[in-house]
Parts: sequence; structure tokens; C-alpha cells
Amino acid sequence: MADPQVALVTGISSGIGEATARELARSGFRVFGTVRSANAIVADGIEPVVLDVRDEPSIERAVREIVSRAGRIDAVVNNAGTTISGAIEETDVEQARDLFDVNFFGAVRVTQAVLPTLRSQRSGRVVFVSSVLGFLPAPFMGFYSASKHALEGYSESLDHEVRALGIRSVLVEPGYMKTKLDRNTQAASRRIDDYDAARARVAASVSASVSAGDDPTMVARTIALAVTTDHPRLRYQVGKNAGTLARLRSFMPSGMFDRALRKSFHVDA
Repeated sequence: MADPQVALVTGISSGIGEATARELARSGFRVFGTVRSANAIVADGIEPVVLDVRDEPSIERAVREIVSRAGRIDAVVNNAGTTISGAIEETDVEQARDLFDVNFFGAVRVTQAVLPTLRSQRSGRVVFVSSVLGFLPAPFMGFYSASKHALEGYSESLDHEVRALGIRSVLVEPGYMKTKLDRNTQAASRRIDDYDAARARVAASVSASVSAGDDPTMVARTIALAVTTDHPRLRYQVGKNAGTLARLRSFMPSGMFDRALRKSFHVDA
């Protein structure tokens, strides 16, 4: 009997990461899920590995441990992420840098650590959990959106570089999901009165959309498809209206799209 394929999933404590780890395990993968503490509790069937995406030595140790225990890595799911709520002017540079350190450079560090193994195998999938905010603007979540835009450019560029080596890089772009993202968001470092009314309306709109969002298992199933299909797409939009938004962004006149987006976020009074 052939050994199972091996997956590494970052950020499995809840939401999309937890659902993805479970789904890949159900799909027959041997799944290593990253935790920041050796005492963390993980779902049955998931093998915890201590890793902080902000800490390069911890990533290198974790990848060596996985390869030592499993002999290979077939799929990497870069899911770990965080967000900031507030106007761009209200967010200091240190906060923005910390967010990019997790959302963008964290994924970069993990990918860099795993690529030598994937190259030696001449096979593998690297999945980046982006967002519809990776191709849309996001008032009062500007740095989160910027980090996802950066991730999109990185992933697509990577795919062109490694495709001839048997490796594919894939973006998964969820819409609103029922996760803890809105509850775990960090507030911008200061408050400016001129933004109060619009910020409150946008926050209420986002909270309502998350409450009415899709189950993270929908994203997990898409990720499982992306790492097992013979011919993966560069991008997978997931959830209510995610695919429609991508098409509208491409084909709708910019002024009309701008007005529709502002209306959906309730930016204007």
C-alpha cells in the first residue's frame, strides 16, 4: 500500500485552517498542522508541529521535522493570517509592518523553506489562502487588502517559475466566511474623528456579512480539490458572489464598479 501524501497547513487553530486540515485528513493525506505552542490542542488525525510564521528558524526546524518523519511534503497550505481594522491614516507603520510579517512574509518564509523539498521531488502544490480583498479594495481594512494583493502577485509569479519543475502555485480567494476574523481583528493604533461614522458603518457591514457568510468547509473542499486535481487553476474564488465579484471587477466600467463597492460597504452616509 502506497504511503499517504503529506500536507503542511499553517494556522489550524480555527476557521479555514482547521477545516482544511480536517478535510485533507479525510481525503487521505497525512496532515501536519502548525501551532505556536507545544501545548495546543488539535483535531484528531492532525499531527501538530510547532511553527511561528514570523520566525524563520522555527519554520526551518518544522520543515526538517516533517521531512524526517514523513519523508516528503506534497502540499503546503499557507493559511495563517491576521487583520487590522481602521483607516489607513489611523494605522501606524509598525502595525502595518507586523501585519505584512504574518500575512505576506510569513507565507513567503514557509514557501521558501519547503521549495527545496518540492524541487527535489519534482512535484508539489503550494496554496495561498488569499481573499476577494486580494483583487478588491477594502475601506478601513486597507493594509489587510494590500497584504493579500501582494500575496496574489507573489503566488502567480511563483507559479510561472516552478511549473516546469512539477510544482504548482495556487490562490484560493474566499468571500465572507463564518470565521473569527472580524472578532480577532486588531484595532488601528489611533482614532481620528473624521473617520468615525464611516468606520462604524463599514464595521457593521463586515460583521453582518461574516455572520451571514459561508461555512469554512467550503474553502477546505476547494483547497483539497486544488491540491489533488491534475490540472489546477491559478485562482479559485469561493463563496457567495466571490466569482461574480471577480468578473465584475474585470468587466464592469470602473466608475460603476466604484459606486457599487462604496454602496456595498456603506462608506457614504
